[in-house]
Amino acid sequence: MASVHGYSLFQFFSVIFLITSANGFSIKEATVHDLQLAFKRNQLTSKQLVEFYLKQIQIQNPVLKGVLEVNPDAVAEAERADKERKKAKETGYLLSGLHGIPILVKDNIASKDKLNTTAGSYALLGSVVPRDAGVVARLRKAGAIILGKASLSEWSYFRSNGAPSGWSARGGQERSIYIG
Repeated sequence: MASVHGYSLFQFFSVIFLITSANGFSIKEATVHDLQLAFKRNQLTSKQLVEFYLKQIQIQNPVLKGVLEVNPDAVAEAERADKERKKAKETGYLLSGLHGIPILVKDNIASKDKLNTTAGSYALLGSVVPRDAGVVARLRKAGAIILGKASLSEWSYFRSNGAPSGWSARGGQERSIYIG
């Protein structure tokens, strides 16, 4: 039987249905503020949110090619965020507005984890960066979950003036969900 992170597809989509229909809350249209409110009301966990986004990437990315790779530790980081949120509720500690929120960063932004930082090029595949970029360090400090690396024009469009926008060797040609 097919499953998503140990849940049957029925269980997974049942949870998503409940999340998207309770109190008019739509996970697909939610802002960071909406997500934090859902966390506070125990309508949603970071783990559920990460699993939802991972499933959406699995479904949509073969066509859109917007994500080069996902963080293999994202679910574990979400579980840690859920534990931190529970402890913060018990102690009255205030968490950042980004705490437990999954975020994609462009593939030219260094992250010192299991993700590659390649600027969309095979030339840098497997290279090891010495540290997180400043923005990634600040996101992690705020409790955000680095979900993965987003596609970009190879070498941030410095490769060639004639190359199509949104194309990279690693990701192929990106497609917009809003433009046919």
